[in-house]
Amino acid sequence: MRPFNGGSSIACLVLVIAAGALAESQGPHLGSARVVFQTNYGDIEFGFFPGVAPRTVDHIFKLVRLGCYNTNHFFRVDKGFVAQVADVANGRTAPMNDEQRTEAEKTIVGEFSNVKHVRGILSMGRYDDPDSAQSSFSILLGDAPHLDGKYAIFGRVTKGDETLKKLEQLPTRREGMFVMPTERITILSSYYYDTGAESCEEENSTLRRRLAASAVEVERQRMKCFP
Repeated sequence: MRPFNGGSSIACLVLVIAAGALAESQGPHLGSARVVFQTNYGDIEFGFFPGVAPRTVDHIFKLVRLGCYNTNHFFRVDKGFVAQVADVANGRTAPMNDEQRTEAEKTIVGEFSNVKHVRGILSMGRYDDPDSAQSSFSILLGDAPHLDGKYAIFGRVTKGDETLKKLEQLPTRREGMFVMPTERITILSSYYYDTGAESCEEENSTLRRRLAASAVEVERQRMKCFP
């Protein structure tokens, strides 16, 4: 019978617990898709949590691909709390085509999770009905634990915190419960790309260089051994 290695087993258990704690601290898995909002105050890039809110991610990403957020705006900027994007059906200056309007008017079931509302998180706006989210969402400008489990989190900002800081410095006015900028913060345009595709291109480029180097070495050996 093999002796029980208690020290080794405990060490493995500690490593497993530590790995789990690290994964939790890093937050949910971020998909490879990235969206960039180009505003009149700078760019904001964000990614999605498809494993946390798959229906919400699909809906928002389709709105982006259709160009629905172009000419829309941030109607709310509450320093240390949220910067909120307006509903595209009412916030755009450009008219919408039928396909855009059909997608924009869809409501999404509330995909609530245990992901925390901290700075940089993207969280859907909604009415009292938990399944009333459409296209408005907030970018968290600080921690807001009172929102946890009540609003659908679907992604986070990956670049552009300096832009968010600029927005927080703009003059505002209060209208009821909302703190709103006195100037229009326009989403001039938007685009998306896939970080996975870029990674593959880099890997392919590396592979091509290695193959070329290998071909040179093979030819050198051939000439050496078979002159």
